[in-house]
Amino acid sequence: MRHTSLLLKNAAIGGAVLALLAGCISVPADTRPAAAIDLAARARHAPGIVLPADAWPAEQWWTTYGDPQLDALVQRALKDNPGLAVVQARIASAQAVVAAERADEGAQVGLATGLNRQRYSSNGFFPPPIGGAWYNDANVQLRASYDVDWWGKHRSLVAAALGEANVRQAEAAQAAQAIAASVAQSYFRLQMMWARQDNVQALAAVQREIVAGRKARIAHGLATSEQLAGAELDLGVLEEQSMRLSTQAGREREVLRALVGGDAGLLADLARFKPAPAANALPRELGMELLARRPDLQAARWRVEAQLGRVAASEAAFRPDINLVGALGLDAVSLGKLLRWPSRTPLLGATLDLPLFDSGRLKAQLGVARSNRDELVAEYNDAVLAAVRDVAQEGATLQGLEQEARAHQLALDSSRKLVDSAEARMKRGLLERAGVLQAKMTLLRQQDAGLQLLDARLQTQVALVKALGGGYHAAPSAAASASVPNNK
Repeated sequence: MRHTSLLLKNAAIGGAVLALLAGCISVPADTRPAAAIDLAARARHAPGIVLPADAWPAEQWWTTYGDPQLDALVQRALKDNPGLAVVQARIASAQAVVAAERADEGAQVGLATGLNRQRYSSNGFFPPPIGGAWYNDANVQLRASYDVDWWGKHRSLVAAALGEANVRQAEAAQAAQAIAASVAQSYFRLQMMWARQDNVQALAAVQREIVAGRKARIAHGLATSEQLAGAELDLGVLEEQSMRLSTQAGREREVLRALVGGDAGLLADLARFKPAPAANALPRELGMELLARRPDLQAARWRVEAQLGRVAASEAAFRPDINLVGALGLDAVSLGKLLRWPSRTPLLGATLDLPLFDSGRLKAQLGVARSNRDELVAEYNDAVLAAVRDVAQEGATLQGLEQEARAHQLALDSSRKLVDSAEARMKRGLLERAGVLQAKMTLLRQQDAGLQLLDARLQTQVALVKALGGGYHAAPSAAASASVPNNK
């Protein structure tokens, strides 16, 4: 009892000294906190950018195109892509760091044992008969220690580690989103190249009829060789364009195969399919919802959160650190006496670690942590503005392409009417075959322009889906914290 009261008395004295020393310690003031932007006001697009539907992308947005080939390619890419394996490994590594930080935060208990045989010096501290004799030294000790986290240093390090783990999770979602978008864009590009190649070949077939007609007219003295040369030149240009599209399609096919991660024969049976644009959608208001919908913004947010934990840990390093230590053991010079009551060696103690002078090391580390925090906050703010810009640009482009598509449809309908009219006039003997062929050439060129416009619409649709987060939605806890970082 006397030993316990003495220990409590010493602990009280130590606590008073600790409080006195803590009051004398001053953490350097944060003189340059990063300025935060008003995200609620900035995270919105211009009111003039309006698409037919007011909605965010679905989680599996690519299925809205109704193409089983595309669905299978995207699913395969998300399953077998090596890039996703890398980010999954990073997630596991970050989670291991979280476990390690949490382990450092708790109590530590260990068992230590030892057995030595030693000769004591005849001229040493122990005189004969101990000196000059051999003895066995056996001990066993159960040790326990606890780091009292007075200033939250361990809690801050755990928070930083959790932030990094959340960063890796968001990066994995961003990687999956990028892969799905790349596969869809490559697939659409390949299909459009094939469609344009078919259309150019149809143009070349009509042009061959024109060349044949010119040759027949020359034979009857109704055309000149210059007219024939011009028709043959146009045919050569079309054949060259067909070969160029064939080469580009071959290259794009390899790009798609690499994205999907298949072998050389993976796309051998890929069928030609003319995709139709999906229903265009753009939220009327982006606001704070955009921050929860974009995985890259969530990753930037969690980087700031992790760095805030490191700043708090650096500030806590200026405070006194006290650890409690306890041990219960047995020690004897012979194994026969080791388990006897007089061999006990209990220990209770506390350690105090207080930085007094370190040549400015802690101050420099805190300065680095705060500077990194300010940099990450600025990057976060910039990422938000960039995300809003991406949505606005893709939305405005898609809106313009839709208007252009409506105008082009009118021109295409007029071209079809001209072909029908020319064929009707030829049947009545009012127009030669050459006039019908020219009308068909005009229609086919309009169709080629329409295919290019369709390709642009498909590419922009996917880009807009990606800019809106690609169907990602942060967990409720993360979404609730998707606000301006607190730089305290």
